[in-house]
Amino acid sequence: MTTRAQGTGGPPVGVMQRAALILDALDGAEPLNLSQISAATRLPLSSTHRALEQLMALRWVHRVGKDYQLGMRLLELGSAAYHQNVLRSAALPSLHRLHRTTGCVVHLGVLDGDEAVYLEKVGGELAVGIPSGVGLRMPARSSAIGKALLAGSSNTTAPDGSGAREAQVVCEHERCMKGFSCLAIPIGPAGDGETAAISVFGSAAKLRTDQRIRLSVRTAAADIARRMALAQRP
Repeated sequence: MTTRAQGTGGPPVGVMQRAALILDALDGAEPLNLSQISAATRLPLSSTHRALEQLMALRWVHRVGKDYQLGMRLLELGSAAYHQNVLRSAALPSLHRLHRTTGCVVHLGVLDGDEAVYLEKVGGELAVGIPSGVGLRMPARSSAIGKALLAGSSNTTAPDGSGAREAQVVCEHERCMKGFSCLAIPIGPAGDGETAAISVFGSAAKLRTDQRIRLSVRTAAADIARRMALAQRP
């Protein structure tokens, strides 16, 4: 459903546009009532009210009496976005160094509920043929980096089996691509209880026999953890 902003004669305003206008209007120190929000957004009262009801159901907006303000869910999302940006910035130098040292595709991921979410992928030409990418989500128990995230989480541990764990290092051989293996390790808390991990993906023969790769992954994880700690100091 679309509506036109009051008195503009402009193109219809869609659901997401209405939500954005309302959230922008509430991005201030003082709560606003329905009439004030309608005036600020130039949207009809009825459309403004419907949009506010939907935003409250999502916890993006909170109502106190007749006044509205930004909800806790937006604060949670903002905090998560901030910490993920800090984590990515802290990790990038180590990810590129790890790629150069090992010749493997390197991933950075975080745990979101029971899913692993990829925040970064470094790997040059080899990375093109690997079915992973920034923003990709998958069940944590279905990948090496996901199991490393579970191992690093305070709420659970990585399962035994094909992803056998040694001191929280998870190795999976030829699970998603023949001739390739993955080795992952948790970084540690990334802020607000968020767990992060890194992984390397490369030749199965190389990852099985070259102990320097495991050492390089451990070193990279420790370096990222140190940078995160420094970034979070007041």
